[in-house]
Amino acid sequence: MSALLTPPHTAAAAVDPSRPAEPSPGTPEQRTTPAGRFTALANLAARAGWKSLAVVLFLALWEFGPTFLAAPATRVFLPPLHEVLAAGARLVETGQLQSHLQASLTRSVSGFTIAVVSAVLLGLLIAWYGWLNSFLNPLLELFRNTATLALLPVFTLLLGIGEESKITIVAYAAFFPVLLNTIAGVRTVDPLLIRAARSLGLGSFRLFQKVILPSAVPTIFTGIRMAGTSSILVLIAAEMVGAKAGLGYLIVNSQMSFLIPDMYAGILTVSVLGLLVNVLLVALERHFSRWRTAVGSGN
Repeated sequence: MSALLTPPHTAAAAVDPSRPAEPSPGTPEQRTTPAGRFTALANLAARAGWKSLAVVLFLALWEFGPTFLAAPATRVFLPPLHEVLAAGARLVETGQLQSHLQASLTRSVSGFTIAVVSAVLLGLLIAWYGWLNSFLNPLLELFRNTATLALLPVFTLLLGIGEESKITIVAYAAFFPVLLNTIAGVRTVDPLLIRAARSLGLGSFRLFQKVILPSAVPTIFTGIRMAGTSSILVLIAAEMVGAKAGLGYLIVNSQMSFLIPDMYAGILTVSVLGLLVNVLLVALERHFSRWRTAVGSGN
């Protein structure tokens, strides 16, 4: 009776146990076939194309809009994309773009590094020690609500128009996003994890190393990504006011010299630089948070 109720393919498998099971759709065996690889590549290309469609449409509008949609007078102030790219290529050939890019990167990386190191350390201490939080919180709130660019004249008067003022204002702009997210990341750690670690006999240093920091890393990196964007934007503004090199100086000097394609080439370089910084920080976040992926994949 059991044989009659057994489906044919199940009965065949029961009769011949040595017969290999056919791969089900979507299994790794099927994906390794030529047709499976082609389908996977096609799906990947379709997703990438959809995600980049808005950017492609924007670039197409930039290329054809000034020529066919805008008035002739507007085309002088909004050149097509190919003219901007040609101006960027000329700047690369003469070495001007590399020189300005190096100056901006040196300032932003220096200020950003100082901000991240000091903000993470101070944020850990403030979140861990309540008395330090109550002591420093009023002062930090005062400076946090002060616009960074409002302090640019102060930094310029005290430190001059050299590299010190640019690095300092970048560090100031990047400091508070990292600080606030570090404090929030430490305070939102699951208390059960802390009690479990203490019950296992972990000291304060090991508790920070094994529980607090890994749990707070995603929130900290959110602040670091915000700080990376802020550092670039504030630096460009500072270079527009008082500098002899840098992307901000390139943009404002091209505008004053009526080199409009060069100005847009500098703006486009800033956009690409910000995108690359964000991609790098996301990769670092995934690297330091890979333990979360490993835990989630095991469920």
